[in-house]
Amino acid sequence: MPVGRYLIYAALAVGGCAADLLTKQVVFDWRGWPGEQPIWWLVEGYVGIETSLNRGALFGMGSGFGLVFAGLSFLAAGGILAWLFYYRAANDLWLTIALGCITGGILGNLYDRLGFWHDPAIISPEYRSAVRDWILLRYKDHTWPNFNIADSLLVTGACLLMLHAWVRREPANPPHATGDDDRVGE
Repeated sequence: MPVGRYLIYAALAVGGCAADLLTKQVVFDWRGWPGEQPIWWLVEGYVGIETSLNRGALFGMGSGFGLVFAGLSFLAAGGILAWLFYYRAANDLWLTIALGCITGGILGNLYDRLGFWHDPAIISPEYRSAVRDWILLRYKDHTWPNFNIADSLLVTGACLLMLHAWVRREPANPPHATGDDDRVGE
């Protein structure tokens, strides 16, 4: 397996996580806790910055089960590492990129779910495993639930995996890597 694949995966995972955590810190320092300041619009009425805390997972589902989601995140990260480096999915650049994005997203939100982002003395216990969100999208009467860079990485990685499944088909009769075709006498 090319060493470059390890570097690509690590750059996406670590860089994506760092970008997520840095933007969360900057935005929450700037805008404060949810509800402290009005929405700051980048594109009036459509794209804004608004802090929020998500106690659940996708679209807030499973609210209050942050530590369960943290455990699932550990399992997913372990599965990704095994798939990439034990089962050699890193031989495929597309999979390496997709799984690097997903790992960056997992790590960014896992940091929040484990409560590393706040002082436990100042936050309500119900929000100790909440994920910090800050990106707001709105179109007319529809407001998309707030999200963050980690969520964007997770969705990007998942979309790349789906595209890979549809576009990158294995050949009908794959060549044998072991040279079994050259055996004589069978």
